[in-house]
This record gives sequence, structure tokens and C-alpha cells, in this order.
Amino acid sequence: MPTIDHALAASTRRVLLLLDVQAGVLSDPPRGVPSSGTLRGNIALILTTARAAQHPPLIVHVRNTGDFGELDEPHTPGWQLAHVPWPHEPVIDKRKNNAFTGTKLGELIAPDAEVVIVGLQSDFSVRATCSAALGRGNEVLMIRGAHGTYDRLEVLYGGGVTSAARIEAEIEGELEEAGVNLLDMKDLDAIFDDR
Repeated sequence: MPTIDHALAASTRRVLLLLDVQAGVLSDPPRGVPSSGTLRGNIALILTTARAAQHPPLIVHVRNTGDFGELDEPHTPGWQLAHVPWPHEPVIDKRKNNAFTGTKLGELIAPDAEVVIVGLQSDFSVRATCSAALGRGNEVLMIRGAHGTYDRLEVLYGGGVTSAARIEAEIEGELEEAGVNLLDMKDLDAIFDDR
């Protein structure tokens, strides 16, 4: 586990938050999300770009801790982070959708920091954490193609299935309306540069 310099972390004005980027949800479907192949490549590129920036952001890995028998049950293959953290990159374990709840994430991210959030799942952890960051006063950026979820089985109003792609687009619209800045992968080169 990396040693966290809380004062340095809190003074960092740019953060890349890798939210639940874990082996299980990024495995091939049906275990992993439908867009797992695209997400693996895009998130890896985002992480590589952030690490190579002239002034790299604080990179925080958030790992969801599931219950017994779940895909992200602690110390199982699915719980493992998809990317090995560098020694100075904090790892935060969480049990709630909002990564700030019950963790020290709020101590690492200054309230005026710009936070780039990528990861899983769009309609749970991504939505809750983006909303919480906005509520703290953070500027929040999300990248299309760098967050994902599962198809949703509908039980009301005739049933059916809502595709993961549709859910992801709906969450993007909802969060953009709430104040999240939505970017595309083509914008990646400028995201971590000094602006």
C-alpha cells in the first residue's frame, strides 16, 4: 500500500480518480460490463497520459469492496485493481457508491481541485461520486468512453432490458446538466496539460 502524503495530496489542484477500475467488472462479458474491451483500452490510455504529463495529477485508485460471493469480494481475482498503482498513488477501499463516504478521499482531494473521474459503474459509483464532488465544490470532468455499466433488467412497466450504452448516455446527460464537464477521448491530450 502506498504511503500517502496528505498535505501534498490536499494541495494538488488536479486529480485523476480511477473509480472501481477492477479486474472483475473489466473482464470480458458476461462477467464484465458490455463495453469492457473499450474501457480497458481507454482507461489505460488515460492513466498513461496522466502519468506522463509534465505536471502529473494526483492519481487515486478507488477499489470497491463487495460482499461475500460478489464479483468484487475482497482478496478475490475480481477485486484486484486492473492497473498496478505506482508507489505514490493512493489506494482507497470503499463500501458505498459515493467514494467520499466512509473513506479518507475527502482528505486527499482539495475542495477546489479539478477531478477527472473514470471507471465503473456509471449509474452507481460514477454518478454518486461525481455528484458528491460537485457538492464539495470540485470542478468535475468525465470522459465519454471511459465509464461503463451493465445492461439493466427492467421489472416495471412491461419489463425488458435497458442497454448499458443507453444508461451510460443517460448518466452523461444527467451529470452534464448538474455541472460535470463532459469530454471525449480526442480531448485527452489537453486534459492533463497546463491550461
